[in-house]
Amino acid sequence: MKTIYKPNWSMVLMLTCALICSCKKTFLEVTPKGKLIAQKVADYNLLLSNLDFVNIVANAQVPMGDEVAAIEPFFSGADLKTQRLFRWEDPVYEPNEDAAEMKVPLQNIYTYNKIINEVPAAIDGTEQEKLAIQAEAMAGRAWTYFLLINYFGKPYHTKNSVNDPGFPIVKQNDVTRTKFERATVKEVYDFIVSDLTTAIPNLPAKTTHRLRMSRAAAEGLLAKVYVFMAKFNEALPLLNAAFTDIGNSVIPLRLYDYNITFGPGGIFMPIGLFGPSYPTIPNNEENVFGKQAADSWTFINNELVVTKQTADLYVTSDLRLKCYSINAYSGPVYPNGLLRRIGPNSIQMGVVLPDLYLLRAECKARLNDLAGAKTDLESLRSKRMTPASFGVPTAIATQQLPLLKFIIEERIREFALLGYRWFDMRRLSVDPLFNGIVYTHTLYTEAGAVASIYTLKPDRFTLKFSQKVIDENPGMQNNP
Repeated sequence: MKTIYKPNWSMVLMLTCALICSCKKTFLEVTPKGKLIAQKVADYNLLLSNLDFVNIVANAQVPMGDEVAAIEPFFSGADLKTQRLFRWEDPVYEPNEDAAEMKVPLQNIYTYNKIINEVPAAIDGTEQEKLAIQAEAMAGRAWTYFLLINYFGKPYHTKNSVNDPGFPIVKQNDVTRTKFERATVKEVYDFIVSDLTTAIPNLPAKTTHRLRMSRAAAEGLLAKVYVFMAKFNEALPLLNAAFTDIGNSVIPLRLYDYNITFGPGGIFMPIGLFGPSYPTIPNNEENVFGKQAADSWTFINNELVVTKQTADLYVTSDLRLKCYSINAYSGPVYPNGLLRRIGPNSIQMGVVLPDLYLLRAECKARLNDLAGAKTDLESLRSKRMTPASFGVPTAIATQQLPLLKFIIEERIREFALLGYRWFDMRRLSVDPLFNGIVYTHTLYTEAGAVASIYTLKPDRFTLKFSQKVIDENPGMQNNP
């Protein structure tokens, strides 16, 4: 679509290839030759099997995490957007550029709205089938808005979010609408929570496919939303429910044991030029609900690496170190202990088991169930480290704040250079236990000397809207 606020297309269903295509508003009353406007329940069910729902494209979060460093001469050859994101600059997009962080997500919101609004009147289906399809679309819309508000709205704060500008809430699949206003951050979060709480009772109780929303996935997602709202009491029961429903899954949902997957004949082996042999998104057994975006910095790009401080978070027996190389791709050894991540080459950014374990550990620690937090932590670490080394040290496990900090560090160890750290930095910036941290990025010369240091200012915990969006939506307030 041309712009996020003036879409010039609507979704139709192609019978020949079961894909989505666009048509003009004036054609909506006529069934185009060879195509079918969605009318039956089965048509709306098929609309949910859309690869745009899986391949999100947006990956701005990766260069912005503070676990990331950059190195020359690769950085100077990186695309302008990557350089701007790493430097936490005010403008990220070119004046006439469509922001990748909006384009596919907003296309998806249009399609979700179409399903939500139209499936109740669909033919040839039961009421329960309609409710289930509508629930999937509502939960998918909630996931998408959660992503958008974490790009373009300030971190959720109980007092300030009632006034902080968020993101326009769009509930109608109306291609003629041209006037949009930003809802507040609180209004967007309330909208997300409403969608998920409405959807969960009507979602499939058993997970049958990783690319379709299940009750377990929606429970885990809502729990994460509550964690980002610092509502840990509300999050923990949902995480417990999610794990119960995960146990009833029809398909395998489990943590990979790196002792096995990186062992002789393991499924991650051999480790080649492009890294370990990771399963694809529909086959990845850690995915409860699959969403992904390309991550070229874990594939063939050399400009972004993990810092020495991040590398030092791993003990030598941590098998996650097999996901790193000391060399640039087909290039020299990095200086100063910098490491290049070598996979997976896509960000698994839907609902994933490692995230659920760490979120539940954090909730338990914050609610002073230190033993329960330790159990969840070690459930993950036992699958990532050798048997003799996965235990959480007693001095840490028996004190709340040290344990919380250890959990946050575990999130870095698990998700370094995969974009999760940026979203954690945002939410922790308004957390009394963690706020006040000064975040910096370091650019190194080829020889390892410090070339530049960039400091994150609070305004850049949000992305600015592209100038194209502002120009085409007069009166739209941009972020400072």
